[in-house]
Amino acid sequence: MQTLRWQQAQRFLVSGVLVTGLHVLVAASVIRFLWPNPMFANGFAFVTATVVSYVINTRWSFSSSFQSRSFLRFCVVSVIGCVLAMGVSGVADAYGWSYWIGIAGVVMVVPPMTFLLHSLWTYR
Repeated sequence: MQTLRWQQAQRFLVSGVLVTGLHVLVAASVIRFLWPNPMFANGFAFVTATVVSYVINTRWSFSSSFQSRSFLRFCVVSVIGCVLAMGVSGVADAYGWSYWIGIAGVVMVVPPMTFLLHSLWTYR
């Protein structure tokens, strides 16, 4: 069980890096070629990245099948991750810390929390 969880965590990390790259690519492309509105572009990129992340993590990270229940749970965890990221960076900002500290906090807190939620709830 420990080895399986470690393998899932490694795959989750790799897929997170890939999907983050996809988010950046989609957002930048929308801004450059479709509509120069960063808020819209990042919203569109977030939805795109979330769907792709669900596909990759369902099949590869957690070796599961596609189900509407797991997709809805995945989306709930994604929104929780987004709110958590905003909260962590907001705390850093409230204390007057560099935004880099906020980003570091997000990187240290959000992926482990979303992995735990996915492994214990989304794909249980």
